[in-house]
Amino acid sequence: MGGIDSQIATLVERHSRYVMLVRVDSKDSVKVAKALAKKIRDLPAELRRSLTWDRGSEMAAHKQFTIATDMQVYFCDPRSPWQRGSNENTNGLLRQYFPKGMDLSKLSQARLNYVARELNERPRETLNWRTPSEALKATVASTG
Repeated sequence: MGGIDSQIATLVERHSRYVMLVRVDSKDSVKVAKALAKKIRDLPAELRRSLTWDRGSEMAAHKQFTIATDMQVYFCDPRSPWQRGSNENTNGLLRQYFPKGMDLSKLSQARLNYVARELNERPRETLNWRTPSEALKATVASTG
């Protein structure tokens, strides 16, 4: 879990690199936890095992998230972005759509869904040139 701004929370499924973007209106930790808990339910249950968060103050309500989703939350060590490599890479991809300095407060959830779909249909070398959508379907098929 990470984001490029306090307005956008980014969820990246670690095996498929499948991206989900969530618009958040504030960094209030309870609001962020509720928004993420609602969005994470879009993933099949077998893929909702754990979540790695950064150490931002907006993550203070991680216990409420765990209770709402039955998912264990882990935290990266301070100043260790390599422990969240998929999220950091995704943030770089998101900058292609949302450059630094852009006012993200006006972005709609529909626009975020569009960008997530674009990223999920983009082949990735790390997935042997499959798309995250294809990798997610294969992961679900192998666990179901």
